[in-house]
Amino acid sequence: MRLPIAAGLATAAVSLTLYPLFEGGAWFWASMGAIVVTAAIGMGASRLAAPPWAAPPAMVLALGVYLTAAFTGSKAWIGFIPTKDSVALLGELLGGGFDDIQRFAPPVPANTGITLLTAGGVGLMAILVDLFTVRLRRAALAGLPLLALFTVPAAVLTDPISWPAFVIGAFGYIGLLVADGRERLGKWGRAVFVRRARTVTADAAPDTGRLALSGRRIGVTAIGLAVLVPALLPNLAPAPLFSFGVGNGLGPGGGNIGIPDAIAELGGELRQEANDTVLTYTSSDDLPRYLRIYSLDVFDGTKWTVNPLRGRPEDRVSEGPLPPAPGLDPTMPVKRAETHIAISDDIRTLRFLPLPYPATQVAADGDWRADRNSLMVFSTDDEAAGLDYRVVTGEPEPTPQQLDLAAPDSSGRRYLDLPPGLDPRVAGLAQRVTEGAETHYQQAVKLQEWFTKSGAFTYSLKASGSGGDALSQFILTDRSGYCEQFASAMAVMARMLGIPAKVSIGFTGGTKIGDVWTVRTHDAHAWPELYFAGVGWLRFEPTPGGGAGQGTAQVPQYTLPVTPTASPSPGASPGASAGADDATGDAAPAPRNPREIDRDLGGVPIVADPGMPLLVKIAIGVAAALLILLIPAAVRLSSRYRRRRILDKVAFAVPDPDVPDPRVGDSDADLIASGEASARKRRRAVTADAPVRVAPAVEAAWAELCDLLIDFGRARRPGESPRALGRRVTETLRPDPGTTASITAITSAEERRRYARTVHGPAPVAVDLKRVRQALAAAASRKRRLGAALAPLSTLLRLRALGEKALDGFDRLENIRLVAGRSRGGAGDMADDTAGNRAVTVRDVQENGSSQERSLTGSRS
Repeated sequence: MRLPIAAGLATAAVSLTLYPLFEGGAWFWASMGAIVVTAAIGMGASRLAAPPWAAPPAMVLALGVYLTAAFTGSKAWIGFIPTKDSVALLGELLGGGFDDIQRFAPPVPANTGITLLTAGGVGLMAILVDLFTVRLRRAALAGLPLLALFTVPAAVLTDPISWPAFVIGAFGYIGLLVADGRERLGKWGRAVFVRRARTVTADAAPDTGRLALSGRRIGVTAIGLAVLVPALLPNLAPAPLFSFGVGNGLGPGGGNIGIPDAIAELGGELRQEANDTVLTYTSSDDLPRYLRIYSLDVFDGTKWTVNPLRGRPEDRVSEGPLPPAPGLDPTMPVKRAETHIAISDDIRTLRFLPLPYPATQVAADGDWRADRNSLMVFSTDDEAAGLDYRVVTGEPEPTPQQLDLAAPDSSGRRYLDLPPGLDPRVAGLAQRVTEGAETHYQQAVKLQEWFTKSGAFTYSLKASGSGGDALSQFILTDRSGYCEQFASAMAVMARMLGIPAKVSIGFTGGTKIGDVWTVRTHDAHAWPELYFAGVGWLRFEPTPGGGAGQGTAQVPQYTLPVTPTASPSPGASPGASAGADDATGDAAPAPRNPREIDRDLGGVPIVADPGMPLLVKIAIGVAAALLILLIPAAVRLSSRYRRRRILDKVAFAVPDPDVPDPRVGDSDADLIASGEASARKRRRAVTADAPVRVAPAVEAAWAELCDLLIDFGRARRPGESPRALGRRVTETLRPDPGTTASITAITSAEERRRYARTVHGPAPVAVDLKRVRQALAAAASRKRRLGAALAPLSTLLRLRALGEKALDGFDRLENIRLVAGRSRGGAGDMADDTAGNRAVTVRDVQENGSSQERSLTGSRS
């Protein structure tokens, strides 16, 4: 009966990781109901000893009845027996749930279809877990369906799963393995009692508590390391699974930042019903601009990803101008503009700034850095939510003639890489579409026109995927999709034609409302960027715009046919559009210097933030590590000081003249030599009426002696009496008479405290412990003395004992019983119980920090 319950609990624990995918808790309670139903059937099958093959079909049938009663009870016979109408309604709800999951981005609304789909999926996982664990007795394989549950949020979400949910799920799986192991070991033979108290009977099951406890300790340790180590390692931060590692080469003060699956995130935002405001902006020329967030330059045949970003300290945006735009010739005419952007407070976690391209300077609060290759601006510490910042851009304004003359550039060679195995028909189609084009620019324009006009493409949010098969299907067959497919297809076909290309993701220019441009969720967009020598990266727009496509998508002006009306202003030369703030009107203005850029931002120079020096950070890290390592030493000093105070504060009784002090002879030379001549006056024999006052001092002295022996490698042996300990220490150390007397005083006092009816005799004082410590240190090696001072073993053993006690709590949970079990014994058992024989476990935690377990047989009192 234990295994079916453990299988259900493990499934429930792992299903908790699904919480970020849904709104509300309807999915959770429906899923828990499915788990309870399947677990109940599993328990019944185990109770009735049914064949292993019979339980899974019964579970599937029970799950169907449960889903019918919960979701289509109005169409079922007597509310839960499936009928033709209820099955048809279930099918409709499942289909609607699939459609809603494709439409919405997490967290999805917990409507009836999605809740049904979730409960059914979790129920099927529970059946698989029970099948592997209980029926096939392969508990380890049950991790496969549990892993399938776990990978759903890990693959979809942009944020990592919270560590409490991960820990609960991991404990569920470990509990399943422990339950399976204990059930297997339980069939080995007679009981061998190790630690639990129970009546000895001939038919008792073996006590596998020790093995189970060890397994739990290993599991807890593994989970703790999995949670803590990534957070403690330098320059590593927990990131979602299947994210892109960013931060290589961040340098001092850097860290890692996870780029989410931008393609999946884009599709989710476009399918959301809510069209919330993401940001607003104003520009100096009052024109809309695409705002780029991610620049994806690697195509692996399945999706577009990004190379590791590099944000060095000198690339902080607060240091001055951004790195120059890749490939942009300083003599190329540019249009300068200033954009003021305000990000909404309600957006999700975003560590990248939406920027018009190419930005030359950014004024933003926080540690934001620019990647030199892509000009993506990101931060490992700050978020974009609620941020206001200003951007200065220098947008190239090339003429078609200049783009026609752009020669191939070997520096963009890596932007031509394509994986093997792509459909060769796509490359052939790219050649046919661009037939007659004489330059790369003309080929790019023909590709754009083919996607937006002549290719008979339609815009639809139902299509998805950008891999090799999906790409060829989109281009050759379906010709229906949204911006992701259009951008990916044009970038791949451009690379097939020898044009360097990549895919950018961000937002279109949005809609003007009042005096500001407003960008909403549905303005999320993907577009290709193509590279031309001397001009750099230029945006193209293959996605249909207007009412038939993405409404705010706009075709760039430089890709349109040149007509007399296409000129921005009559009689203006191509270079005259170098910017509204360029009063000279020269065709090839000289590059602006940083002072002019600062003046564009309002005349106030941006103060450079040098950050914390590297040596200071290293020193802080070393100091923190030393403080952590010295914690055991600090605890040891604290306990030694506390015990010394106890010895000093105890008020001893008047000496008993009939009980001589064995440490005090005719001469006090030893005391005088040790600087403690007053110790003899403070040392007093204990009368019979003062044992209560002396006991704390004796206990403190004994505990300190045991700790000293542990620290210096002479720990008390198991079962060793105080007198035997004193004899062994004096024989091995061979100390001076004063130290020998101190050891005798401590061990004799402890012996009297333990075994004497009344405490008579001299009590130990602080100088006794001082002498013992000096003698032990003198006889120890330098390494041992250093270890006793910096990493005392007595304290480390206590810390380990505390951890073991915490883990013992898991073992004690198994002793909790809601209903008392019936006794299986007969008359013989009752006789044994009357005689009072029982097994008792005693944990003897010795003062020296070690512990041992022993089994004693006693009589019931």
